[in-house]
Amino acid sequence: MKRLLFAAALAAATFPALAADVAVSVSVGQPGFYGQIDIGGYPQPHVIYREPRVMYRSAMNRPPIYLHVPPGHAKNWRKHCREYNACGERVYFVQNSWYEREYVPHYQKQHRDRRDEHKDDRRGKQNDRDDNDRGQGRGH
Repeated sequence: MKRLLFAAALAAATFPALAADVAVSVSVGQPGFYGQIDIGGYPQPHVIYREPRVMYRSAMNRPPIYLHVPPGHAKNWRKHCREYNACGERVYFVQNSWYEREYVPHYQKQHRDRRDEHKDDRRGKQNDRDDNDRGQGRGH
């Protein structure tokens, strides 16, 4: 009985350590991503504020950046600008609905096509390598 309790206690103690190793990675073009997005070639973004937010006037000579941020971050930008390394930038905040409905599908389609091209390139190189390697193994 003591062994069973000890095993249960040991399992309970190691469970949080195992759970802490779990990481979720969300990148640009996926729902749930927050950060800077590149709007070149995308439909006109719907922004939260008509004018860009600026924390420091030194940003006036640079083009604005577009960010997708969680609700409340745009409203309290002074508090959150450091998280996005954007305190010294002119910032437009894109609406979540635009990001989800317009940006994500367009981004995924554009990058899926690029991934398919890279796969084809790799397949071609692998086939070339296989052709060159035939007959050059041990004993030939």
